[in-house]
Amino acid sequence: MSSAVTQDVASLQMIRQPKGKSTCHSKMEVVCMENESRRAKDVALVSVWAALYAVLVIIFQPISFQALQFRVAGMLRPAIAKKWILVFGYAIGVVVGNVFSPFVGFWELVFMPIMSLVAGILGYLAAKLIPKYDYYVCGVVIAVIIPLAVSYMLNQLFGLMMLVTLPMLVVSEQIVNFIGATLFKAIEKRWMWWK
Repeated sequence: MSSAVTQDVASLQMIRQPKGKSTCHSKMEVVCMENESRRAKDVALVSVWAALYAVLVIIFQPISFQALQFRVAGMLRPAIAKKWILVFGYAIGVVVGNVFSPFVGFWELVFMPIMSLVAGILGYLAAKLIPKYDYYVCGVVIAVIIPLAVSYMLNQLFGLMMLVTLPMLVVSEQIVNFIGATLFKAIEKRWMWWK
């Protein structure tokens, strides 16, 4: 840990101590402060991710909710490969974005967020198996599960045959996730955004 971080933590500890009490700069306290800071960053990141996903769904609403959807917000999904906690931001973003769906109801507000959690977790786990291509692997996994879920939902809502809707959804989801994975790979060359 850098000396600047240690000094900042020590300063924070002195501020938090009641007057008359001595400050203890044990390694345990420093680790505790770092964990609190990391948790705060994770909560902020999940919140931003959820908001960004929802906003992108809403802005691109005409192409986000059809049998052949091209959900631009899906470009964020491959980032889950680096930070598993983003699955929660993704699922929350799905709920908020889907509030604006023309088909709003159980399927959009309960079923799809649950499937998004499942897809995100499985994408993260698969990405760990092939770290060199983690964004791409995560994106491919998600872009198989989500089309299956959407195709099933469309079948239940409108009686559309899964054999008709599934291929188009898989293609559009793979394209979106490939673009997202490529963007995150490029960003990673300059900035380790997940740390």
